[in-house]
Amino acid sequence: MSDGPVVAYIGFDCTADSLHVGSLLPIMLLRHLQKSGHKPIVLMGGGTTKVGDPSGKDEARKLLSDDDIARNMAGIKTVFGKFLTFGDGPTDAVMVNNANWLDGLNYIAFLRDYGRHFSVNRMLSFDSVKLRLEREQPLTFLEFNYMILQAFDFLELARRHRCALQMGGSDQWGNIVNGVELGRRVEGFDLFGLTTPLMTTASGAKMGKTAQGAIWLNADKLSPWDYWQFWRNTEDADVSRFLRLFTELPLDEIARLEALQGADINEAKKVLANAATLLAHGEDAARQAAETARRTFEEGALADSLPTVTIPGPELDAGLPAFALFTKAGLAASNGEARRLIKGGGAKVNDSPVTNEVELIGRDHLQDGVIKLTAGKKRHVLVKAE
Repeated sequence: MSDGPVVAYIGFDCTADSLHVGSLLPIMLLRHLQKSGHKPIVLMGGGTTKVGDPSGKDEARKLLSDDDIARNMAGIKTVFGKFLTFGDGPTDAVMVNNANWLDGLNYIAFLRDYGRHFSVNRMLSFDSVKLRLEREQPLTFLEFNYMILQAFDFLELARRHRCALQMGGSDQWGNIVNGVELGRRVEGFDLFGLTTPLMTTASGAKMGKTAQGAIWLNADKLSPWDYWQFWRNTEDADVSRFLRLFTELPLDEIARLEALQGADINEAKKVLANAATLLAHGEDAARQAAETARRTFEEGALADSLPTVTIPGPELDAGLPAFALFTKAGLAASNGEARRLIKGGGAKVNDSPVTNEVELIGRDHLQDGVIKLTAGKKRHVLVKAE
């Protein structure tokens, strides 16, 4: 890397129409790479998504149609423009689709030219395969080919773009090593791999998933307000690490923030939420989310930018059981979870505790045209009549 710009890539399969924060560390890797004077490649897995990566999976992914993959790819692409600078310059990012070379492969010729470089004995030793076999979960022959296709991706990117480095999570190590070795055997390339630990929170939860669902990076999947709230609610033990990984604050400022103790750590959490939301959604969205939080929690006001759900007028006329309304508002993942929330004293309507899970909430509860629902201390939704 000290010799000049290095071209590096990370691959993203199109299994959903947005990435979530579990993919944020790889995205930040590409961002730091570019800001350090190197060239990032975002590889969209239009071809490999048709196979499905078995890494870290107990069972086969659902096979997606070409239309599903195209729709998912369109949604994912919008994320990267916020983190990377694309263009034709020597360090400008480029986005490529591995369907460009995988879709046209002649299977027999591919096996003859490249399959002979892979040892089945060694492929069986990789964690992505061993996990399935040890748990006696089926591993299809289709999935077994994934690591060969990913290795071929690295070779093709080296040929087409002089790419010398593949990065990814630690579960990708075996696949990356396969690509390094294939490049050496076929073309004599000197290729490299770099992996990062898979992200978990201090409590051991997988990064990007919460009880309320995935923390998506696309605003049409998760509002900037909810995204801000996710970071604001970071566990105390994670604040320092997340400030270093997911913001670009100066290290001396992070050192000041991580020295805060007791209730003062909430200040660090707000800084984290502002900085993370700024990167993903822009300055205006970050500022609006912070102001919404200030008005809601410090002034007790009903901020216009709180998440809002609309209920058909006839339903509000008849009234909905409290548990059903909290589920419809997205404050609980199921009716059972909503009932437990109410029984545990964690639900409020217009800032008043809900004590009866089947209490009918309807038009009589509208205040200034909305009903304010609260789950816990920090999650709020406004309900309006259609």
